[in-house]
Amino acid sequence: MEDKFKAYVVWLIASGSSEKALQMLAEHYKVSMPQLTVGLPKGRKVNSLGCYDARTKTITVLNSDILKEPFIILHEFYHHLRTRIDLQQKGTEKNADKFAKEFIEAYAKI
Repeated sequence: MEDKFKAYVVWLIASGSSEKALQMLAEHYKVSMPQLTVGLPKGRKVNSLGCYDARTKTITVLNSDILKEPFIILHEFYHHLRTRIDLQQKGTEKNADKFAKEFIEAYAKI
């Protein structure tokens, strides 16, 4: 069941339904749904494709093409998840990458 859920989330994102995927993730992990916006805030690194702002609970991506990138959306959702579970801990980039890869691997399996 878990692999099917993960694969479906990846499929939703790749199909352009990132907000629906985020809603499902939030319900699954019992956290609030983050906002999703396009256009990185000023001062972000030029090579950043996405970022998470814990203060506003917002995932921001570089452009609308990134909305269909499962790795980026899932990576940033991990940061949201970590801040909702443990308000002092954002989680490491390595753990965010691992979280996203687990979903993508489930999708590849199915």
